[in-house]
Amino acid sequence: MSALDFSLFARGGPMMWVLLALGLLGLILFIERTLYLHRGQIRSTAFIGGIKNILAKRRIVEALTVCEETPGPVAAVVKAALLHADDDADAMRFHVQEAAVVELPALERRLASLAALAQVAPLVGLLGTVLGMIETFFAFEKGGNYAMGSALSGGMWQALLSVAGSLMLAIPAHLAHHFLSGRVRAIVRDIEWAGNEIMKYLLTEYRGPGASKGGAEGAQ
Repeated sequence: MSALDFSLFARGGPMMWVLLALGLLGLILFIERTLYLHRGQIRSTAFIGGIKNILAKRRIVEALTVCEETPGPVAAVVKAALLHADDDADAMRFHVQEAAVVELPALERRLASLAALAQVAPLVGLLGTVLGMIETFFAFEKGGNYAMGSALSGGMWQALLSVAGSLMLAIPAHLAHHFLSGRVRAIVRDIEWAGNEIMKYLLTEYRGPGASKGGAEGAQ
């Protein structure tokens, strides 16, 4: 950081350090969530296709092994369906939904913290602005009719830089939250599609033409 940049940062007052800490925290949260969601999002169509090919050879243990070795909630939901491949439609659906419910909180973890950070940052900037204005009026009152511009500018610098710093933090934080929320929604759609697809396959093709007709309808 150059001397000029540090000088501007220092003129922003104590709230600039709070904003810096919030910015570092937000960056850590964003990187951690991005890596976690990237690891959890797989090519669901190719994955389900591979599982179907394995099941077509009646190798359910191998299919379970593939699910265990594949990261992400989609594999966990498919595994739950395979573990209850011989159950009726209602029982299978219950276990698939139970697996999905277990996975969803992990996907949404820390997103609320990032949203709260985006909402708090402007308030921190507003507090810095108020403190800067207080400092300005204090300097004006202390200087009386002979208050110099240099004495008043310190508080104004603090007020303006605090607002600027808070907006520079809040805008990227909002964008990061929307980006991660979109990734979560995409994974949830994959979970729903994969659970429904594997259930339909298990209740119809895997069990053969003589499978329970009512069970196949319940999976749709």
